[in-house]
This record gives sequence, C-alpha cells and structure tokens, in this order.
Amino acid sequence: MSQDVREACLNDWKLREETAEAMIPLVGGLYRKNNVVLSVYGRPIINRSVIDIIKAHRFVRQVEKEELSVQDTLPVLKVLVDCGVANCHIDIGKMAIQFREEGQGQSLDDFVKGQLEQVVEQAKSAQDGKDVVLYGFGRIGRLLARIMVEKAGGGQSMRLRAIVVRKGKGNDLMKRASLLRRDSIHGSFKGTIQVDEENTALIVNGTYIQIIYANSPSEIDYTQYGINDALVIDNTGVWRDAEGLGQHAACKGVAKVLLTAPGKGDLKNIVYGVNHGDIEESDNILSAASCTTNAITPVLKALNDEYGIEGGHVETVHSYTNDQNLIDNYHKGDRRGRAAALNMVITETGAAKAVSKALPELEGKLTGNAIRVPTPNVSMAILSLTLNKEVSKDDLNDYLREVSLHSSLQKQIDYVHSPEVVSSDFVGNRCAGIVDGEATIVSGNRVNVYVWYDNEYGYSRQVVRIAQQLCNVYYPTYPWVEK
Repeated sequence: MSQDVREACLNDWKLREETAEAMIPLVGGLYRKNNVVLSVYGRPIINRSVIDIIKAHRFVRQVEKEELSVQDTLPVLKVLVDCGVANCHIDIGKMAIQFREEGQGQSLDDFVKGQLEQVVEQAKSAQDGKDVVLYGFGRIGRLLARIMVEKAGGGQSMRLRAIVVRKGKGNDLMKRASLLRRDSIHGSFKGTIQVDEENTALIVNGTYIQIIYANSPSEIDYTQYGINDALVIDNTGVWRDAEGLGQHAACKGVAKVLLTAPGKGDLKNIVYGVNHGDIEESDNILSAASCTTNAITPVLKALNDEYGIEGGHVETVHSYTNDQNLIDNYHKGDRRGRAAALNMVITETGAAKAVSKALPELEGKLTGNAIRVPTPNVSMAILSLTLNKEVSKDDLNDYLREVSLHSSLQKQIDYVHSPEVVSSDFVGNRCAGIVDGEATIVSGNRVNVYVWYDNEYGYSRQVVRIAQQLCNVYYPTYPWVEK
C-alpha cells in the first residue's frame, strides 16, 4: 500500500471525527432545549461519543447496501436546529437517504421542512404525563429506572418519582444505589448517583427519586410524597391478576397500574406495536406480557400479515433467570432446582399461547417450549412455521428487513444479517426482537425464523413504551409511524 493511500485513509478518518464532534453540541441542544430525540437508522445518537456516532452511520451499509457518512447528516442536523422543531423523534439517517433518493432538485431546507410538516403538527398536541412509581427494584426495575432517567434529560413528561422496596438489612439505601450504578451485564450507569440518607432518596442525573420502604401496597399513601395520579409499575410479579394488582390502584395517589409479567384472568396483555391500540382510557390495570411474548409477537404479526400462518412451534432458548437455583437445591418447579449456570434445563413456557392474547388470529395455531441455558442474558426464539403460501429465503428476509426499517413495527423488530453474530452482541438492543437473517431456513411454505432478544433490556423498552401511552406521553416520529 502506498504512502498516499495510507494518508488518504487517515485524513478521511480525521474528517469524520471532526464532523461528528461538530454534531454533538447540536444533538445535545435539540434534545435538552427542544426535546427532540435523534437517531440514525434506529441507533440513538444522544449522549454518544464521536466513535459511537460514526459507528451508527457505518451500520447503515448493512441494511441499505450503501454508505452513509456524518457529512451527509450534519447538514440535515443544521436545518433542524434552524427550523425550531420540538417534541418529536427524528431519524436523521433515514432523512438524509430519503433526500438523496427523492430530493428531486429541492433544497435540503425545503425538503426537511416539507417532510416534517405532519410531525410538527402532531407535536403540538403532546400532553403532559403522570408521575411514575416503580414497585420493586430487581433486574427489570433497575433497567426501567435507567431508561426513564435517560429520557428525563429532554424534558420528558413521564416523571420517575419513587421506588418502593422492602427494607433490607444493613445499609439498604447505599446497596440500592450501588446496584443501580454497577451492572454485571449492562455495564456501569452513565451518569451520577447521589444518596440522600436524611430524606431516604436517590438523586440520579438530577432526577430526585424517593425511596419508600413498605411490605405491601396497603401501607402507602403516595400523596404524602407529593405524588398524584401516578402510574405504578409493578416489577415484583407477586400479583398477576386484577384483584391482586388492585391493591396498588386502591392506594391514594395512584391512577393506573402496569405489570411487568404475563397477566392472568381477564387482564389485558399488551405487546406494544401489536395491540397497544386496545388500551382504553378506562383501563386502570394492564400487563406488559412476557419478554418472550414481546419478542415473538411482532415478528409473527409481520409474517401472518404477509404470508398467513397455518401453524407452528416456538422453541425458546432462554438465559437463566433469578427464579432458578445457582446450585442444585429444592425448587417447586420441575428441573429448575438444578444448577442454572451448569445445565441446559427443559422447562415450560406460556409465551406461544400468550401470543393469541395480543394476536387473536393465531389462537390455537402455536405450541411452545423452552430450554434454559447457562448464559445470564439474551435469549433466542426459533419460530418453526407453516405458512399459507410458499416463499424463498431471500424474499422472506427482504420482507422482514423492510419491516424492521420502514414500518410501524420498526421499534419492535430489528434485523441483522451476519455469519459471525452471537448472543452477547445483542446485549442492550432496544428492540423487542432481532431477526437473524443469516440463520433463516426456508423450504417451500415451511420456514424457521431465528429471533434474538435481550430478555431484560429489550423487554424494559417495551414496558416504557406502554407506560408512555398510559401517561399520555406521545411524540411523533419521522419517518412518520402511525400511533
């Protein structure tokens, strides 16, 4: 390789770094002042480093088969700053590609403003939200706290006001703060955490969070803490029907309750992106279903809409969870008493049947089972389906890739096509499930679709999306996605 080529590569990289550095204050200003959340093909660029921003642009070549540079999106970003857009989510990567393909001689300024007309109009109707309380502070509770604090920087109207836990022995408050600060799977918390011992509270990136010690919901009057008309998100799973969760609804200061586990009885199980339209104003208690149901239902909906599903089986390869034993010991569930980190454990799952609660047209068409495996996070669902018509592997993958990029399910379905990806590559993925196109198998009308999912973080994102709807926090998205 000649010296000129080496110099050209290095100079190109320096230019990309310089351009990304120029983007950071513009991205931050739009977020903090105007509550505009920016991304590049679904990859967020708020509070990200220069390298993170460059990598988000580099990712585009995997899905659009063409390059996208920071030099393409910086001009778009400058127009957004000048036009005063507010209270919305904008994918500047998709906007830059769309301008390249559809600009037709327009100036970038005219194109951007024209594309955002509907988004700006919808943003005017954004409503104030409610106070939010986390009841329980385990794996999902701590991730929900991280996500909600992350969103608070832009003036997000969903306010995390309190966390309810049973008081533990020792220095409970410091231990809670430490568990929020350090996570063996998801890494260190990006920010600062202060402990207010005198008032029993945590101050997380400026968000003041009251810690309430209680052994049951009946002990709590939230209005004593200035909390009113709150949404309580129950992460404990202790109560899973309307009667049990009604204990929260009976508390002073509570308006609605959301369960982060499959609901029982007549409780609505909501998979955001699929049946969130079923939520009515009168619904005071709802379930966010399970992580697996959230991972597979959007993909099943997409396949059923396009090809029709005659029947099939869902096999879940699931990371071990806290309800299994670390070493062999008694457990009320079959096989779950064996050491989780040493064994593959066959167990049951209700996810396949639960799909029909969000997607009634698949009632009775799916069976399911699960295998717990010795990994701490990220799971996989294998959808073995018989479709109503034949399809090729390329056509099936192209369709699912398109759904992941340009449909109302783009926040639920991600798509990857690489022969080298493994489970740890999907830690922290924001989508409910990620289709592995390389692994797809097709034979006529029989298909096997492999769906990865971060059963902790991806699910928590789905919970937050439901919470936003319950709190009347809705920000329109560009490219336009129906509510």
